[in-house]
Formats: sequence, C-alpha cells, structure tokens
Amino acid sequence: MRIVYNSFDGRYSDSPRALYETLTRAAPGVPLEHTWLAGPAHRAGFPDGPTLVEPDGPEAVVALEAADVVISNYHLRPQWEKAAGCLYLQTWHGTPLKRIAADEPHVAPTDPVPGWRDVDRWDLLLSAGPEATKALTTGFRWTGPVAETGWPRNDVLLSPQREDLRAAVRTQLGLAPGTTAVLYAPTWRDDVVDGDGRRDVDLRLDLAEFSRRFGDTHVLLLRLHYMLSDRLADSLGGAPLPPGVLDVSGHPDIAELYLAADAMVTDYSSTLFDFAATRKPLLLFAYDLEHYRDDLRGFYFDLFGAPPGPVLRTSAELLDALADPVASTAAWAPAADAFRAEHCPLDDGRASQRVLDLVLPGLVPADALAVTR
Repeated sequence: MRIVYNSFDGRYSDSPRALYETLTRAAPGVPLEHTWLAGPAHRAGFPDGPTLVEPDGPEAVVALEAADVVISNYHLRPQWEKAAGCLYLQTWHGTPLKRIAADEPHVAPTDPVPGWRDVDRWDLLLSAGPEATKALTTGFRWTGPVAETGWPRNDVLLSPQREDLRAAVRTQLGLAPGTTAVLYAPTWRDDVVDGDGRRDVDLRLDLAEFSRRFGDTHVLLLRLHYMLSDRLADSLGGAPLPPGVLDVSGHPDIAELYLAADAMVTDYSSTLFDFAATRKPLLLFAYDLEHYRDDLRGFYFDLFGAPPGPVLRTSAELLDALADPVASTAAWAPAADAFRAEHCPLDDGRASQRVLDLVLPGLVPADALAVTR
C-alpha cells in the first residue's frame, strides 16, 4: 500500500505527521510505502525512512497518481489525477475562528471556492467536533462525509510522554530551567502587505520592551503563521531580535512548542483551540478586533463574548499580564473549561486511532496508542 503525505506545502508536521508516526510505530510489519512531499527548506526536519519528493515537482505528481491513500492538511498544488480506488483524506489544519474560503466576506455565493480546486478530489474530511464541522463544511461547500475524530496532531499534547518531550524541546531551544516561555502565535492579516503586494508582518507586541522587562525571567517564542515564516527579517529591517526573543517559525511542529511553552498569546488563530488542550494560560491579543471581525474577515462565532482567557488590546496591557500569566488568567478558568467542552470535545489523545480505524481498519492495534517522539 502506497501512502503519500503533505503538510503545509512540504513540512513534517501536523496531523499527517501524527498519523504517519502512529502507522510506522504500531504497524511495523505491514508492507506500507510512505512518501512525503518535502520542501527543500524543511528536509532537515524529516526522519529517515520515508521517500521524500518536492511538493511541486514531477515526482510529486507521480507519487500522488500512484497512491492508494493521500493524507494532507492543506490543498495540494500540483495538477494530478487521482487513481481509481485512491482515498484522499483531508485532515485540515485546525478549527477555524475566522471565516475561510467560500465564507470569506468578499466571496459571493456564486463564486468558486477561492483556490480550492483540490476539494473535488477529497473523499473524507476530518473535524474536531460539531462546531468545527459547521465551519469547514460551509467554508469549502463540502457535502461529502465528515469524520468527527478530533485532530490527530493534538494527541501528543495529552500523551504519557508529554513532560519528557517538553523537557527535550526546552533543552533544544536553550531555555534555562525556571524560565517562563511564552509562545506568541498570531495569524496573518489580509490587508498587511509590503510594497510588492506580498503578505507581510506587522507585530504589535513591543519586542524591545518585552526584552527590557523580562529578559532575565521570560523568553518569547515568536511563531509566525507559516505563510509569513520567511518575512520576519524584512519586517525588522535587518535588525536582530532583542535578547529573550526567539524566532521559532521554522520549528517543524508547533505541537512541540505548545508543550515547551508555559503560556501562549494569540489572536484569531486556530492555535488557540489546540493550545486549550494543555490547560495552560492563554491570552488573547486582539488589538484590531473590530476591524478584523467587522471589516476584514469575520468570525464563525462570538469568541470574544465569552473568551477562554483575558482579551488585551495594547502591548502595554499584554506585557503587564505576562508578568504572571497564571495569575492573569486564573479568573478565566471556568470560561476555558466551557470553551474546551464546546470546541475541543475530542481532545483525549485518541484521535489518531479513531482516524486509522476508519481509513485503515484493523491495521493499528488498540494498545498502540502511546504517542512517542
């Protein structure tokens, strides 16, 4: 059986990675041929074993057209013909808060789904639960089957090895014991572009002030959206990041950063749904809330009517809250519990097993659930 994997245009990450690792660990004697679409800039993050091909090259087309199973968390760019009997599993890459694809404000009901010619090849779409299903099905005008399994990528956040992995990642990042690691993972803005029309970075968190206030106690792990991960240097005008600020945009898998972090700051990114599984402090930096919600993109539900953490509007407010993230978020514990129950009901460490039981029944034994990395 030939399986082809894709994550974010050539990274070793997300739910395709979780499913690949479950298969290679739990079904070692099964004759499976694994091929990953691997971007040149990300090849160092891949393990030995699978065949690697460039996402946009002719080898990718050959692999996809010969596949028995295709597993992707995003649309596939190459023009390829799906073979008869091939199963295309679209895992997607998170629960959307902001409106996506056909639900974006500028898309008319009669317009094609923007950029999503790949949708007609899908056979099965994964979802985190009923609320995610509503957004994904309208966003992609999807009328095919949906499997509400939870996101396989979040299994590692609840695995028995999570503390060991946390320690290993913190060591890899050079975080000293006792340091408060704050993961900052903002989404991108449709209207923030450079002079050439390319998506650009507009950081509103004062990095220099973060360094001045917390340089001895905190480290900011800056994780740009994957579409902006190569834009940080230009946005800084060539200046280095201040002490205590690390660019982790190139780290292969954000799940490891969730474990390494002691708190997370985000805005309208789907990362907030994933990080919720860790039960660690979550702070929402919504400096442009009205513009983003009312003019730019819109939301699927009113997150900010009952947020799972404090909503900060200025860099100064956010920095004050980061002085003690646990204390700053304590009052939001009941709201965070309600948020998890509604939007993350299947985060229990067993999503990969549920998915593989559906698409490859009987291949992975039930006692192979422990996530290891």
